[in-house]
Amino acid sequence: MGAYLTRRVLLMALTLFGMSVLIFVMLRLVPGDIADILVDSAGIVDAAEKAKIVRELGLDKPIHEQYFGWISGLARGDLGFAYVSERPALEEIAPRIPVSANLALLALIYSVVLGVPLGVISAVRQNTALDYGLRVVSLSGLSLPSFWLALLILMASVQWFGTIPIYKVEPRSIWDEFLLLSVPALAVGFRSSALIMRLTRSSMLEVMRQDYIRTARSKGATATSVNYNHALRNALLPVVTIIGIEAAFLIGGLIVTETVFNIPGVARFLVEAILWRDYPIVQNIVMLIAFITVLVNFVVDMAYMVLDPRIKYAD
Repeated sequence: MGAYLTRRVLLMALTLFGMSVLIFVMLRLVPGDIADILVDSAGIVDAAEKAKIVRELGLDKPIHEQYFGWISGLARGDLGFAYVSERPALEEIAPRIPVSANLALLALIYSVVLGVPLGVISAVRQNTALDYGLRVVSLSGLSLPSFWLALLILMASVQWFGTIPIYKVEPRSIWDEFLLLSVPALAVGFRSSALIMRLTRSSMLEVMRQDYIRTARSKGATATSVNYNHALRNALLPVVTIIGIEAAFLIGGLIVTETVFNIPGVARFLVEAILWRDYPIVQNIVMLIAFITVLVNFVVDMAYMVLDPRIKYAD
């Protein structure tokens, strides 16, 4: 077990290192940089003034020096300065993290609470009218893009209630924040719940055809005991995998939702930073998303041992 954990931690570190190099290099391969944008917006035509801005931002240094400067600062907790606001990048990013985290967590909760039970019901009631109805709902969830669903929700809200459910003011309590984020979380979590529901259904159907399920039924076990104590626990392994993938996807996939609902989160801020070529902001946010993705995959691997004691990681 200890050797496995060591290997996984080393693999996580290697993956994050590769991601950091990829993020840093690809960002600088994009045509134009922050100096060009600042010069154009200020109407500066003097080449000396542009060179001064480039020197002040450190963009005149070799790319490997810029990378090591960024990665060493990251290791110390120094994320650098935002080029546009001229404030520490940490002060710009930190207040937005809880907003996006709460939205992603609420969307994931909706996805699991709706997807897993409905998937089980669909499998248990296979080929019934209820099963066909749930399958249609799941297909619609997979077919509707989140941004289109969000726009439909906004238009329906205006038509029926005469108001727009967007993030207008800073919430004063947890309940206010819950109310503000509920509709966006449902919009972004609908697709995830549909995916989880379909995978739960197919996994349950596969498990329910196994010999030990028939044996449990022949011994007189109740339908509830067979479906939940025997079948569901063994069907959850692939479901846990997709929940982990969706958790990582939700963190990085909130861009459109935060923009449509005017939510001041990390994803929306990332788009603004990309438009301005604000390198420190973009690098650190994308690195944060990569770290969360790697961490979620690690947690999913550990959850396997809890769900299925038969899985052992040899030293």
